[in-house]
Amino acid sequence: MEGSNVALASVPWAEPARWTAEDLLSLPDDGRRYELVHGRLVRMAPTTWGHGQATENLQFALGSYVRAHHLGKIAPAETGFDLTLPGDDEDTVLGPDIAFVRMERVPASDAEVFARLAPDLVVETASKGQHRPEMHAKARLWLKFGVRIVWLIWPRRRSVEIWLPGNDAPHAELRDDQLLDGDDVVPGFTIPVAEIFR
Repeated sequence: MEGSNVALASVPWAEPARWTAEDLLSLPDDGRRYELVHGRLVRMAPTTWGHGQATENLQFALGSYVRAHHLGKIAPAETGFDLTLPGDDEDTVLGPDIAFVRMERVPASDAEVFARLAPDLVVETASKGQHRPEMHAKARLWLKFGVRIVWLIWPRRRSVEIWLPGNDAPHAELRDDQLLDGDDVVPGFTIPVAEIFR
């Protein structure tokens, strides 16, 4: 909240116009999820059962594979990543539904701050009220900050969109009868799309 402290001193109930990663980290646990996008605090709605089940199915399969092959670490929902670029005066901290970080990039496990890196793979699962414009904007944002591959999970459509750097639209959309693979980011990993939605 630096820079706004003096102005806010007389109205302590007011939220600052711009939040920092440090402000976000110091928020009390009120049972809600928050993200920070270019200094703006964004409250995340609770997820639905279908959202949670699809995310858990994929996280279990991906996590089991990553551990068995010592490829890196899986971060579950609510794990924040500080994506603020050098020279930016507005912080961005996002928390994907699932994130994968390759072993050579895994931050210290005892760190009590948001990891200052972009995951190698990010999974975002669409909730009932989320639509393509919003989800596509988020995929582009992740890629802008250096994520190598984004999977957008659509439980209601039973499909997975694959987003890659340099693309302004999904690289591919996979359906129930197709196989999702980790490409060169999680080499050798595959899962039938139908298994995500079982």
